[in-house]
Amino acid sequence: MNNLKDKSIILFDGVCNLCNSSVNFILKHDKKERYLFASLQSDAAREILLQFTTKKITVKTIILIENKNIYDKSTAVLMITSHLNNGFQLFSVLKIIPKFLRDGIYMFIAKNRYKWFGKKEYCMLHKNNLNNRFLDFSKNVS
Repeated sequence: MNNLKDKSIILFDGVCNLCNSSVNFILKHDKKERYLFASLQSDAAREILLQFTTKKITVKTIILIENKNIYDKSTAVLMITSHLNNGFQLFSVLKIIPKFLRDGIYMFIAKNRYKWFGKKEYCMLHKNNLNNRFLDFSKNVS
């Protein structure tokens, strides 16, 4: 992780359709290419998370690693949007909502994401021009 200066890492559920759509959205609106990605099911994510053993992490949440800090759930989402283009930074104002309320809504969606949006058998693959944005992009999780 030492060669990732000025980069933030997003760990996501690689088999979740909602999560994959969110990654595609971030890729589209991250013009400065600030974010790198790894599926939570990947070896890369497991290795990264070993550096953050004080926090219990599950595949039920998005993880943002930024400036040697780890964020999850609604806080991660709002911090990610604060660096996107096209006015999406405005969503960061939602940080004024108490975390327990934001995370409650987040966990309700997370709990139902497979039922509402579906699930893949494998983590997504990207075109060659995006492979450099993924720390592990070909992990089979079946």
